[in-house]
Amino acid sequence: MGLNSDVLGLSNAAGALLRDLIHERTGVFFDNGKTDLLADKLSPLVIGRGFNSFLDYYYLLKYDDGTQEEWRNVMDTISVPETYFFREMDQVHALVDDILPRWEEQAGPSTFRIWSAACATGEEPLSIAIALNEAGWFERLPIEIYASDASSKAINKARAGLYRERSFRGLPGELRAKYFSPDSGLQNGSQVWRVNSALQQRVVWSVANLRVGAEIAALASVQAIFCRNVFIYFSDQAVTNTVATFAANIRPPGYLFVASSESLLRLTTEFALAEIGKAFIYVRNSSAGERSLLR
Repeated sequence: MGLNSDVLGLSNAAGALLRDLIHERTGVFFDNGKTDLLADKLSPLVIGRGFNSFLDYYYLLKYDDGTQEEWRNVMDTISVPETYFFREMDQVHALVDDILPRWEEQAGPSTFRIWSAACATGEEPLSIAIALNEAGWFERLPIEIYASDASSKAINKARAGLYRERSFRGLPGELRAKYFSPDSGLQNGSQVWRVNSALQQRVVWSVANLRVGAEIAALASVQAIFCRNVFIYFSDQAVTNTVATFAANIRPPGYLFVASSESLLRLTTEFALAEIGKAFIYVRNSSAGERSLLR
């Protein structure tokens, strides 16, 4: 553990209480082998509150009525914002090349809505927007893109639209030149790039906790949900509950995109795995009438 967490100390009992409370509120589960990691992440918050123990911090989070701001700090602290442009693009290509042509053919000029449900600092929804624009879909169909994350800090960065070099390791240079421009400012001495306003305005940003049904029900009322590289941090029960909320609100035909390292096969019967283009995508199990849009 780090120096701060060493000074505070974390008993097995307090660690279990904090771990289970954070799991209940956020879905993120620090198993028994990661208790030290949880302690290191939370130590600055505990000390910042003037507490001498993690147990005091647990009581604050659990029982204090005015802890919304503190829970936002917790979400910012435990979030893993590792992402970059054009990550796992096979699924995005399936959306652009297979799903949308099928939608256009069968649903006509109806609005197609997409939600990036754990967008971190925004690279995923902007990548989707770039791919859609490159294929001319914004001129052919009304398309809406929504993006959310449980971390308000990450969403503020997404709204700012400024990115450092490491975010571009998967994006072709010609697309960076087309959709981004060098910004006059620097971050830690490094050049930053600003997304162009037309692309940025394609995305509606918000803060939403995947474990709070009331916060995500309206966002999940879309035709396609991208929820990638977040379930690897959730417990199986948290994944099952979150996917059930998706299933209850998603609109037909109902596509759910998870990362290649994530599987829902043991956790839900509400979505079936389908191969579309060169990607595997979960599709909402639905009535025969609704499934006509899948064929």
